[in-house]
Amino acid sequence: MRPGNRSPVRAPGDLPAPQPSRRRSRPTVHPGAWWLWALSLGTAATRTTNPLLLALLISVSAYVVATHRIPTPTSRAYTAFAQLALAVLLIRLLFAVALGSPIPGTHTLLTLPEVPLPHWAQGIRLGGKVTAEALVFAGYDGLKLATLLICVGAANALAGPARLLKSLPGALYETGVAVVVALTFAPHLIADVQRLRAARRLRGRPDRGLRGLLQVGLPVLEGALERSVALAAAMEARGYGRSAEVPARVRRTTAALTLGGLLGVCAGAYGLLTAEGGTYGIPLLLAGVAAALAGLRLGGRRSLRTRYRPDPWDARAWLVAGSGAAVAALLTLASGRYPDALHPGAVPLVAPTLPLWPAAAILLALLPALVIPKEPS
Repeated sequence: MRPGNRSPVRAPGDLPAPQPSRRRSRPTVHPGAWWLWALSLGTAATRTTNPLLLALLISVSAYVVATHRIPTPTSRAYTAFAQLALAVLLIRLLFAVALGSPIPGTHTLLTLPEVPLPHWAQGIRLGGKVTAEALVFAGYDGLKLATLLICVGAANALAGPARLLKSLPGALYETGVAVVVALTFAPHLIADVQRLRAARRLRGRPDRGLRGLLQVGLPVLEGALERSVALAAAMEARGYGRSAEVPARVRRTTAALTLGGLLGVCAGAYGLLTAEGGTYGIPLLLAGVAAALAGLRLGGRRSLRTRYRPDPWDARAWLVAGSGAAVAALLTLASGRYPDALHPGAVPLVAPTLPLWPAAAILLALLPALVIPKEPS
């Protein structure tokens, strides 16, 4: 045996040294793809008030979240956003009952005592008749907003905002940090409330009612304040806000490209939405997008940060983003061709029907759950 190939001598009872694993973990799907998928479903939800299609959108997002959710702290955001969506729907119905609705109706469900208001409050009504037409209209409107919130919750559950922040261009990093902090505030607040209520139940103290709410609310606010101070200290320690010195010519070019690009995008979008601007809308929109992207790339020179293990944008990311974009595009097309099916009327009352090919278009959003294997936790 050669001296260089001699194996190390171990003492009796010593465990062998761990060998480095040669198996590489599967790269995760780009977080931007999951956000584009979820926001596209939200865009599709804004194109219809049909409760059957909206329920189908909610079911599709829930199935994909259930199959591809990674057990991280942000994965519980879907439940929190679903509860928030339910609250929004109930508040919308409560406002329709208490404040009335401009929707005329002939099917009176109940009549509440009406409170007389002064003359300067004309147009506002408290109490009075509550009709089925007004409740149905408010339910359709509230369900659309609730679906949009659930889609945002699905984006949080499938790809945490922190992962998305890592992939943002350097020019948008500071804006992305502010958005991430805002999006993660509500899930952390709900987690604090659940933890404090569980602690009070274990101690045999009441956790419900007005008294329980007051005794839980103060520690939650105190924890939110402490978390904000700790976050500010961590951001300062990591050099948040520092930027590199760039020539004045580059700064002026960046500002001109970004501002011109945003104006071009606004003018192009306005042209696409109007009948007269169909000829110049698409060129203006494309030119605006190109100028804005060039401005963002130049603005990234001021960023001093580096990326650790960036997420690749591969074929799976194209599939995820493409399936969501296809749903949004097809629902937008269907809203123009079949307005009665996608917007069932409340006056007169008609039962909503399920249009076939818009429903089939929504099922395209299931492709990520059927084709892409679950990511490693």
